[in-house]
Amino acid sequence: MSSNNLYSLGLEEHDRLNNELGGGIPRGSIILVEGDYGAGKSAMSQRFSYGLCETDHSVTLLSTELTVRGFIDQMHSLSYNVEEHLLNERLLFLHADVDSGSRQIRAPADRDDGSRKELLNRLMKAEEMWNADVIVIDTFDAILRNDPTFEALVRQNEERQAALEIISFFRDLVSQGKVVMLTVDPSTVDQEAIGPFRAIADVFMELQMVEVGNDVRRNISVKRFAGMGEQVGDTIGYSVRADAGIVIESRSVA
Repeated sequence: MSSNNLYSLGLEEHDRLNNELGGGIPRGSIILVEGDYGAGKSAMSQRFSYGLCETDHSVTLLSTELTVRGFIDQMHSLSYNVEEHLLNERLLFLHADVDSGSRQIRAPADRDDGSRKELLNRLMKAEEMWNADVIVIDTFDAILRNDPTFEALVRQNEERQAALEIISFFRDLVSQGKVVMLTVDPSTVDQEAIGPFRAIADVFMELQMVEVGNDVRRNISVKRFAGMGEQVGDTIGYSVRADAGIVIESRSVA
């Protein structure tokens, strides 16, 4: 595949992630990254976002966990100096104020009346966030779990219907050459609810944690990688290190 059809993740002198993934991610693709708590989903989404900005692609990163200050601090801890990209508007960072404890979301202008918002509908109508080449949502399951319409359909065993509208929206975006990357903790949502997103993902990766003695090893298990450049391995070992970020390890699962 021509490099013109791939968005390079860059940082070749920093880590080997771009090479391990065949030279980049396919244009016009939906990427699903699954992993349990602590597997490194946020660090991976931050590495993707920073590397894409470094290779002159525009990125929107929506986080359900980090505020702007927390995001900048986290990026600094991984040696990803992101301020320039924020200032020149190559990177748009957004915080989704999802309170998973009370299962509500409130914008600053909302009255404190406990009303729950239709998050997916509001997400699709937030036009500015979809202008970038690549849109990253970390974590998408928090939005699914806190959207009352989606939740109601799940209770009626209509998970696929619940997913249909947002999937159709994503398909329209990728038809324009954009990339949509979703991170999900599969332990927090019904398997039937996440199934449709797995089915339509062009790139599907699972972040795994494997205990080897007293050590915990992390691996990217590549379940699907449509439109790859070079050959992509089934399993890629990695670690998350302070002052280094994502580091590719030359090993296999024991």
